[in-house]
Amino acid sequence: MALSYEFSIGSVRARENSLFSEADAEQMLALRSEGDLVRYLKDKGYGDGDTIDAIMESNTRRMWAYIKSIAPDFNLFLPFFIQNDIHNLKTVLKGTMADREYETLLIEPCSIPKEALIKAVENRRFEQFPQWLQRPANRAYQILAETKDARLSDAYLDRGVLDELLAQAKRSRSPFLMAYFNTMVFYTDVKTALRGARVNASRYYLEKAIVECEGLDKAAVVKAALQGSEALIKYLKAQQVYDCHKAIELFVSSPSAFEKFVDNRLIGLAKQLCRLSSEGPEPLLGYYIGCVYERKMITLIASGLKTETPKEQIRERLREIYG
Repeated sequence: MALSYEFSIGSVRARENSLFSEADAEQMLALRSEGDLVRYLKDKGYGDGDTIDAIMESNTRRMWAYIKSIAPDFNLFLPFFIQNDIHNLKTVLKGTMADREYETLLIEPCSIPKEALIKAVENRRFEQFPQWLQRPANRAYQILAETKDARLSDAYLDRGVLDELLAQAKRSRSPFLMAYFNTMVFYTDVKTALRGARVNASRYYLEKAIVECEGLDKAAVVKAALQGSEALIKYLKAQQVYDCHKAIELFVSSPSAFEKFVDNRLIGLAKQLCRLSSEGPEPLLGYYIGCVYERKMITLIASGLKTETPKEQIRERLREIYG
């Protein structure tokens, strides 16, 4: 029997109650060590394992199994998989070219099986990839083989995946996915331009790396970046779209505060368009984003405990949560 969104939404609304709250975050911040955090997560039933990484991997597998069991159209989640595909492709390309081990750096879930990806790179059979990835993969391979320019090679792959994310979001007709990925691509472009301006990147690189998206004047961004960091920051401070002016003010004082702003804007879209929705795929997509940000919270707390960072500093780094 085909699943209905009515059933799926009822299920996911109940499941949302198990996501960690701000009170849970405070309890984790009060812990003394990574070992204490491992015990806390296991006691809460978050996942299985004796390390933070093992518990997180266990939770991720459990989450995807649940989403697959209730989603009427699981293809809506594929955009989140192909970002891992690009990470894996970059890793295999560089590892193969440098003749170094890379298998432990590959991540899941992904839409291209790791074994198939490795074989395609080794044999340069990129026609086995999805159509959107074939040309970027071939060009990235050529660049690494001929010039060893890893940054430009990455730019072709990043451009390919960002274009595909926007295309898939548009095809989905999901208001959330369209808003989420346009915002994500916009700020990815901003970060690319800021890095490019800092290192005096060429026009060729900036044209290849920066992606057209809603609200972005690509020609103006490239022009400003070529004039240097000061000119680019001045230009971006004048842009109201996606609250760019606020983000850049934060960037000037603290790049980490800028990253937090972008993350909070993305989770804010989920809370606005998914948390309060009562129909369609948005509640399921929102639950997934809630799980992602829950893992970010745990990762930040675990890192802080490992480095014995003061609690207030860890708290300042935490992003908003879905609940």
